[in-house]
Amino acid sequence: MTVRSLFPTLVYTASLQARRDAVLNTRLQQECRQLAVDDVAGQRWSKRNYPGGYTSYGTAARMHTISPTFARLEALLNGHVKRFTRTLAFDLRDRKLVMTDCWVNIMPPGVVHGLHLHPLSTISGTYYVATPSGAPGLKVEDPRLSQLMASPPRTARARRTQGPWIELPAKTGALILFESWLRHEVPMNQTHSTRISISFNYGWF
Repeated sequence: MTVRSLFPTLVYTASLQARRDAVLNTRLQQECRQLAVDDVAGQRWSKRNYPGGYTSYGTAARMHTISPTFARLEALLNGHVKRFTRTLAFDLRDRKLVMTDCWVNIMPPGVVHGLHLHPLSTISGTYYVATPSGAPGLKVEDPRLSQLMASPPRTARARRTQGPWIELPAKTGALILFESWLRHEVPMNQTHSTRISISFNYGWF
């Protein structure tokens, strides 16, 4: 008999750990924290849409176009996105993927980011600027979940990849890329420190 794995969901992970990247990460953290202080409109938006935390998604969502530090991050990310799209076998001969959005997320203790996806984008991802020990990772959902109409629960011997949810750990300096249709969330930050990340989208034009 033959059992095949069909229609895989691919997620790309990498680490930016070179010395120059450590300097970049320090600057990113400084700018993220300062933005949360200066962005009064973003504070109001976050109060309504990101209770307890701060995100620049509603007010400063193109940080790569206004900050040289974020532009440097974009340059680093472009190479990783290119490698990921080769794995996905995307045909990009006629049009390129370009970063369309880039924003800051700051999650103090007790903050949660609910289930969502990124409409009208092709590749999305997160770069972890600061992740205290025990900080929540990125929890991704099996895209077939709504179709499993009469599926029994999995046994204790089931592989991790056979569950309806998989949480990918968050680590300072790490990068995660995924196709934008993949639904995901960030569970509550139950540490005593702040979790800082930068999220972004790439679009196909």
